[in-house]
Amino acid sequence: MNTLDANIDKQPRTLLPEDFKVTTWEALKPYYDELLARPVASVATLEKWLKDISELDAVISEDAAWRQIRMTCDTTDKSLEEAFAYFCMEIQPQLQPYTDALNKKLLASEYLNQLDKDLYATYLRSVKKQVKLFREENVPLLAELSVQSQQYGPIVGKMTITVNGQEYTLQQAARFLESSDRALREEVYRKTSERRLQDKDQLDQLYTTLVQKRDQVAKNAGFANYRDYKFEDLGRFDYTREDCFQFHAAVKEHILPLVKNFQEKQRQKLGLDVLRPWDGEAEPAGVKPLEPFHTGEELINKAIETFDELGPFFGNCLRVMQKMGRLDLESRKGKAPGGYNCPLAETGVPFIFMNAAGQMKDLTTMVHEGGHAVHSFLSHNLKLSFFKEYPMEIAEVASMSMELFTMDHWNIFFSNPDELRRAKLQQLERAIVIFPWIATIDKFQHWVYEHPQHTVEERTAAWVSILEEFSTHTVDFTGLEASRAASWQRQLHLFEVPFYYIEYGIAQLGAIAMWKQYKENKQQALDNYVKALSLGSTRTLPELYKAAGIKFDFSPAYVKELADFVQAEIDKI
Repeated sequence: MNTLDANIDKQPRTLLPEDFKVTTWEALKPYYDELLARPVASVATLEKWLKDISELDAVISEDAAWRQIRMTCDTTDKSLEEAFAYFCMEIQPQLQPYTDALNKKLLASEYLNQLDKDLYATYLRSVKKQVKLFREENVPLLAELSVQSQQYGPIVGKMTITVNGQEYTLQQAARFLESSDRALREEVYRKTSERRLQDKDQLDQLYTTLVQKRDQVAKNAGFANYRDYKFEDLGRFDYTREDCFQFHAAVKEHILPLVKNFQEKQRQKLGLDVLRPWDGEAEPAGVKPLEPFHTGEELINKAIETFDELGPFFGNCLRVMQKMGRLDLESRKGKAPGGYNCPLAETGVPFIFMNAAGQMKDLTTMVHEGGHAVHSFLSHNLKLSFFKEYPMEIAEVASMSMELFTMDHWNIFFSNPDELRRAKLQQLERAIVIFPWIATIDKFQHWVYEHPQHTVEERTAAWVSILEEFSTHTVDFTGLEASRAASWQRQLHLFEVPFYYIEYGIAQLGAIAMWKQYKENKQQALDNYVKALSLGSTRTLPELYKAAGIKFDFSPAYVKELADFVQAEIDKI
């Protein structure tokens, strides 16, 4: 690992001019026409042809990524929204038939079987899947969905509340929920809930539109429902919907009792008769909420120092991003919600976006997205851009493992030993508490797309029923039924990246297994982490997990084994 270098050199272009920029489809079309017409007379020319397609894809992908990044950083600038919409509506639809034609040309090549099977097997499996799913009539629908799914950001990005005469974004206001002042917590919780309900109907309407269009895409492609279509589209070759249902059952059986125990301890810590939803993150009187940093600059500098402690390469990844201006960390009005690491296919150095407000969960988000960034750096040198499009089930292992690995060095954020202990406890409890929400969101999506013609009322009833199924019934929501019934609207994945959520559950198990390995042999775990992430998508999920030294498994027995391990570590703290 000591030989790794975070200073990425952008590979010189061999197909496109160095100064070429994506502007219009007309400017791109000649390159696609040439690739489609080019003779492929040997395995060497086939590999050169694939490399040229990869270069073109990388340039276009990075351009599209920057359009989305700029739009999420400022949802109030209509020109940025228009630039993103132009790509989705005018360029992307033209690309898709050409991509399908190039895929078919590849699969028909007489030299296909001479490609290195170890390197190309997972890629060719993906190409066959793309050919199977492509339908001309879905091109305009998918373009509309790309634009409409991004409408969630502007709706939520403008939400603010006023506390003590000052305006806060909902992310900034969440800090008050850690206060020892229970009246203040309740005020902020209620104001936040009421503000979200103001846009409930608009978000309901948006989601209904998205669900119905997605269902049409699936039907056009010959699938019974969008769930079955999306499982193939996401490349879920290594597990099934039945495995997801088994995971839901495991969470109910083995995780909910632990969560109930955490909540009971919180109630006792606060000296309350009943726990209300504004009490979950609070501290008792006289205990200040954890404040690991105060500004975005302090957050990144401390994160770099923390990563350095794991290994110089990890810290240097964040340094390079800082130097190149590929960070937007602090919450502000008009910024889209959430956080992400966006890989940039050509230049290789990714972009981290988040909404930091000085809370403990922002520290977790920073090291989480930093783990994704490390993955981008480690896979950049793979020779084709397709090889870098790793599955989310391993991508989230990269990020969630980093949350746990870095705990050993959080003294950089917390000089007070008691605060450091509290931070570690919060992180480990969060590693368990997240499972019921993952199961809830995932099961909800199965219901939504199995019943695509549902009414808003039916959807609300289904959500409440599933929410109850994964509830400990310890927290009293009396009087807050309306906001609880609409609480699914907080999850941007439902709008923007459908069915992308079970990955967090699978990967959290993987991350806990990585951390267990780390506690037994730190250097071996870090070496395995680097080895697995460096493979990109050139191996199957079970093979990637094996390279990391862990099992690809989310059976009830494995869920229990890892949950028990985390509980034992909590007991030690």
